[in-house]
Amino acid sequence: VNEKQSYFHIATTSNEFIRIHHSGSITRSIRLTITASCPMGLQYFPMDRQLCHIEIESFGYTMREIRYKWNEGPNSVGVSSEVSLPQFKVLGHRQRAMEISLTTGNYSRLACEIQFVRSMGYYLIQIYIPSGLIVVISWVSFWLNRNATPARVALGVTTVLTMTTLMSSTNAALPKISYVKSIDVYLGTCFVMVFASLLEYATVGYMAKRIQMRKQRFMAIQKIAEQKKQQQADANHPPPPPPVASDHSHGHGHGHSHTHQHTPKQQMGSRSGTMQNVPPNMGSRGCSIVGPLFQEVRFKVHDPKAHSKGGTLENTINGGRGGGQPGGGGGPPPGGPPGGGGGGPDEESAAPQHLIHPGKDINKLLGITPSDIDKYSRIV
Repeated sequence: VNEKQSYFHIATTSNEFIRIHHSGSITRSIRLTITASCPMGLQYFPMDRQLCHIEIESFGYTMREIRYKWNEGPNSVGVSSEVSLPQFKVLGHRQRAMEISLTTGNYSRLACEIQFVRSMGYYLIQIYIPSGLIVVISWVSFWLNRNATPARVALGVTTVLTMTTLMSSTNAALPKISYVKSIDVYLGTCFVMVFASLLEYATVGYMAKRIQMRKQRFMAIQKIAEQKKQQQADANHPPPPPPVASDHSHGHGHGHSHTHQHTPKQQMGSRSGTMQNVPPNMGSRGCSIVGPLFQEVRFKVHDPKAHSKGGTLENTINGGRGGGQPGGGGGPPPGGPPGGGGGGPDEESAAPQHLIHPGKDINKLLGITPSDIDKYSRIV
């Protein structure tokens, strides 16, 4: 009934015989090879069990003309011990006799059910062990230094591509079915673990880069803050004015010889800022007017975060680049202490103190370090 292809053996002649017993019974034997269909459920592939049927039924004679039954009952069908299959093992079989009602009448049918179990040896060697080793190889990257970028990236990409090839070759040998199989769950889990190891390194590299950028920015701000604090201390306690010496020559109506001593202009430059000492105001020839020293301190450091917000570190340290107005922070107000901004030395020193002593560890991002991620990944 469920045959897909069948043929009789005819070499060297038709393989059949008829025997007539003295009791009147007739035995007819025909050698026939049948390829029958067997619907399979592959939800548990390759650890599945299949139940296949072989059904015998008359095509034209109904039960009024012919009725089939198993001659020897349960022992009518036997499986030879010499027969073996490369992918399956026969667990057992059973026979049944039934009546089938069709539109053309009622027919007698015999059915033999054979149960198979799939052998795991092939899939264990070709799929399970290689995929497990690929996952273990991907874990090796957790023990490599995170600065070894070529080694970790090459290892992660290679394992991901290998798992993709293994999954494609496995599904190519199976029917295109829509439901999930057991081997799909296993290979999908392996692929996720391999991909997660590559993603873990990307996370570690990104966190290390962010922490390094934050440390560099913090060190630059701290250095500028220390220089600013030192300049404010020097401005609050200015050094004594240099002495002015003048020699008067007494002669016969000759001119006077004057010696003027001026404070030289000093400049100090670095990557983080500059410091200038403006020379004192000069009076008329022959005399020097020594006044309070005016210091201009201006820092400008490229800061990615501040640049994205439209500012620089100059705004952070000096309180903005105002036009010298009171409270602007661009320069000292008239009559104010040197080096002061819009709010006085106390208010300016508060910002550097906050930058020098942050409230959190700059070596951590979201409470963890890249080394912690590698360590926890090795444990998992």
